Amino acid sequence: MSSLKPVIPDYDERIEYPESGGKPLGETDRHRQLIFDLIHALTTFFLKVKDVYVSGDLMMYYEEGNPHKVISPDVFVVNGVAKGERRIYQTWIEGKMPEVIIEVSSRKTKREDFTTKMELYARLGVKEYYIFNPEYPKRRPAFNAYRLNGNRYVDVLITGGRVKSEVLGLELVDTGKTLRLFNPQTQEFLLTAAEAEEEIVRLREMIAQLKQKK
Repeated sequence: MSSLKPVIPDYDERIEYPESGGKPLGETDRHRQLIFDLIHALTTFFLKVKDVYVSGDLMMYYEEGNPHKVISPDVFVVNGVAKGERRIYQTWIEGKMPEVIIEVSSRKTKREDFTTKMELYARLGVKEYYIFNPEYPKRRPAFNAYRLNGNRYVDVLITGGRVKSEVLGLELVDTGKTLRLFNPQTQEFLLTAAEAEEEIVRLREMIAQLKQKK
C-alpha cells in the first residue's frame, strides 16, 4: 500500500516574489537560538498531526500580484495546509493565513512589533499574536500576549508568566530566562533542539548498556 505525500500548492511564478529580504535571522545568538528552538519544538509537537505547517523567518506574501506586500514572522503556525518545505508562503495560493505568530522582539524591532506588525496581523486575521523579548527590557514587559477580537487585538492576561494558547493547546511560559512551550497534558516542557539531542544520546547509551549485559 502506497502512502500519499502532502500536496503543496505550486508557487505563483507570474511575478517575481523574492525568497529573501536581505535581513539576518536574529539580531543576537539569543534571538536566533530562541527562534530555532520554538520552531523545532512546535514542528516536533505537530509532527504526527495532519495538515499543520510550522515555519519562521520565511517570506510571507499576503496580497496577490504585489510583491511589496510581504512580512517575515519569526515563528508561525498554520492549520489546514500541507506539511513540507516551502521557499516562500503565498497566502492566496495556500488559502490560509497563519493562526499563531510569535515575534522574538529586540530593541531594534520593538516599535514595529507593537505597531506595524500588530496592525497587519490583526487585519490579516491572525488569531493569536505573541511578542517576547529575550533581553528583558526594563520599560516594557518581556512577554506580551494578544488574541484577536473582531478586527483588533486585545491583551490576554499572563498569570505567573504563563498563558494558554487556544489554537496550539499549549502554554507559553516566560521562565524568567527565556520563552518555553509547555504541554499541559503531559505536564512537561517541549524539548529544545539541544535537549532533544541529549535525550537521543541518553537513549543510545542505555541501549548500549543493555546490549553489554546480555
